[in-house]
Amino acid sequence: MIKSWMAIAVIIFLVTLGANLISPSDVKWFKQLRRPRWLTFEALIPVIWTVVLICGGISAYFVWETEMGSLKGWLIMAFYLLLEIVIIAYVPVTLRSRNLKLGTGVGLVGFVLGTLLTLLVWQISGWSALLLVPYLLWSPIGSYTTWAIARLNR
Repeated sequence: MIKSWMAIAVIIFLVTLGANLISPSDVKWFKQLRRPRWLTFEALIPVIWTVVLICGGISAYFVWETEMGSLKGWLIMAFYLLLEIVIIAYVPVTLRSRNLKLGTGVGLVGFVLGTLLTLLVWQISGWSALLLVPYLLWSPIGSYTTWAIARLNR
């Protein structure tokens, strides 16, 4: 039988593959954009997102172990999936559309969903809610950074 943590890891991996729905010309476009001088941490962004997604996966695992078997558990897992899809959609939506304002909007939608999910799982597991805090801290930073890049590249 497949373990809950394995199912969560496979789903995270499969959804994350969606970030690759971009072309080399999309990446080239993004690399040519001007960036704010304060953006000195860009090389760390993949590491930050990896940590955020791992924390989210562990959060989902705790909720799964507590609530699965109930309709509430399935609905919360669907909410985790929706949040991950929105998180991962940022890259292809922003780069394929070449629209940083749209990317900022996707980031803000993710933040709202993440906040709602955190409040929802807090009632089930304090650890699960706490593990979503890295996303809640990083998401506004990422959205603001995208917005700042958009302002420099009108």
